[in-house]
Amino acid sequence: MAFRRKPQQDDARIDITPMIDVVFLLLIFFMISTTFVETSGIDIRLPESSARSVEREPEEIKVYLTNEGEIFLGDEPTTKQELEKFLEGKRDNADQITFLLLADREARHGLVVELMDLARTSGFSRLAIGTEQSSRRSRE
Repeated sequence: MAFRRKPQQDDARIDITPMIDVVFLLLIFFMISTTFVETSGIDIRLPESSARSVEREPEEIKVYLTNEGEIFLGDEPTTKQELEKFLEGKRDNADQITFLLLADREARHGLVVELMDLARTSGFSRLAIGTEQSSRRSRE
């Protein structure tokens, strides 16, 4: 007696290739449409200015000064001595780097001048002070 064999069937599988394509397209869409806001976690109220903003350099050193006199290099707290050592290490290409001081409007003027002088004596010729755009329009 000859038994008939049934043709062997593969297990049913779901093709996930289209789902992966959709996920990658969504990922690309969100990466392109997302705007990245550059804010630090340091509480600083910048002084207002009606002057136009200047073009930013590709490489800059951001130093934050709070109203209590605390100094931050980027997001890391530092001292004047540590900042001086860091700036000395950047002396070789200091003429291509902008020293950007973001000082609180209530910060002591003397400390602002000291930090700007520290940058100047370390060889930085491009010095800038960060401000907020004034809501008042300037007279022309």
